Amino acid sequence: MTDAQLNFKAASQRLAHVVKHTPLTRNNKLSEKYQCDVYLKREDLQIVRSYKLRGAYNMICQLTQEQLDRGVVCASAGNHAQGVAFSCSNLGTLGVIFMPEITPNQKVTQTEMFGAGKVKIILVGDTFDDCLAEALAYTQANNMTFIPPFDDYAIIEGQGTVGVEILQDLPDTDVIIMPVGGGGLSAGVGSYFKAEKPDTLLIGAEPEGAPSMLNALQAKEPITLADIDRFVDGAAVKRVGALNYQICSMVLDDMLLVPEGKVCTTILKLYNEDAIVAEPAGALSVAALDLVKDKIKGKKVVCVISGGNNDIERMQEIKERSLLYEGLKHYFIVRFPQRPGALKLFVNNVLGPHDDITRFEFIKKTNRENGPALVGIELKSADDYPALLARMEEFRFDVKELNRDQTLFEYLV
Repeated sequence: MTDAQLNFKAASQRLAHVVKHTPLTRNNKLSEKYQCDVYLKREDLQIVRSYKLRGAYNMICQLTQEQLDRGVVCASAGNHAQGVAFSCSNLGTLGVIFMPEITPNQKVTQTEMFGAGKVKIILVGDTFDDCLAEALAYTQANNMTFIPPFDDYAIIEGQGTVGVEILQDLPDTDVIIMPVGGGGLSAGVGSYFKAEKPDTLLIGAEPEGAPSMLNALQAKEPITLADIDRFVDGAAVKRVGALNYQICSMVLDDMLLVPEGKVCTTILKLYNEDAIVAEPAGALSVAALDLVKDKIKGKKVVCVISGGNNDIERMQEIKERSLLYEGLKHYFIVRFPQRPGALKLFVNNVLGPHDDITRFEFIKKTNRENGPALVGIELKSADDYPALLARMEEFRFDVKELNRDQTLFEYLV
């Protein structure tokens, strides 16, 4: 199969009895805010709560009976694993799924559930790269078929069926914003739209801490990032797929980097205002709207909500990252003079009327003149921060702003 042979309508027919045609719904709040028509493509409502089922099933269902009898293998800590597991159950083939040992139990349980007795899960390695190496070795040793997460024409073709549904439901789409990880979704949807409606503006969005596609486009070839922020786990990859890069370099009109904190703010707003449970990668497209607000006025804009597999245990971290990004939460090392009334002075005279101490820990180990403390303060408005710093100086409190020192912040907070 080659670029010219990608047949998204045929893939849609293969998937029709398995994959949900997910809703494309107009969001009134976002439409009013950005002065355009914003539609959300709700892949979080897919059977396995992400679009990944499309590519996995499209590839596995085209295997020969001999290949199906031998079984398939994949490496994934998330949505791809669940898509493969569901496909194995539906097609009656054995699946061996490798996941890192640090994979949350919730994801392991979900994968087992969708596999319905047709999958074997092997937890191995501390990182995805370790897990992938073991999966590839197992595939070769057992003469099975490896199902890659994104770098394959059949996978790209399956993911592209998201675009087929968008064009069916909104033929006059002007702009599509898609999350980008390995690049399978953007390559598939981008290829389909460039062929069927080439005037549509196609925009990719990836996390600021994992700019693998943007760096590849700038370098004119895929490159491996030395280090990435894995928070947006569904889109945080060190290297995009070779096929996906090749296609995206021709079909994407723009690539945006979205700060992880902004993604967190968007997750909370989608939940609180629209009752949408979006995983970090699923919120990327909506979070990117601010970055293109001048380009989309008056247009019909589709944001792909790629998935809704968000672990409830991550919500505290999501709230924290959001507050830090919005400038509403700040951490300090404060050296309190060891004399009566110092803490009272800080609370009564330094804190503003709407400021709140959310964390307080003395770091003092010995009886010294000044006692350092780790202090977390939450503000009602980011505009209150300069006045807070001014009062600290006025009352002669020796402070260090940890938000500005990433090393100390990660160590202490």
